[in-house]
Amino acid sequence: IKSSTLNAKIQYNFTANIWQHPAEGGWFFVSLPPELTEEIRKNLQWQEEGWGRMKATATVHELEWDTAIWFDKKRATYLLPLKAAIRKKAGLQVDQMISVRVLL
Repeated sequence: IKSSTLNAKIQYNFTANIWQHPAEGGWFFVSLPPELTEEIRKNLQWQEEGWGRMKATATVHELEWDTAIWFDKKRATYLLPLKAAIRKKAGLQVDQMISVRVLL
């Protein structure tokens, strides 16, 4: 196996609605669609670290950043946090539908 093969990333593209956790100052997220969550859990769950965290690279509105997705047991899906700097640069708001690319 070539070392570059070990570093290959799988790309997932989807659209999702931005939501904010209800706690004061709560984080902003998009939830991955159920069918993507199912595929990721089936094939890549071994990559999860503590608390269902999986390293990822995300792209929204041409802005790319290193991040992680988190498996939320209550929602039974992965969540992608949208950090403030990205939201500000892209002008993102709660309840906005956005296109997302995630590399795992």
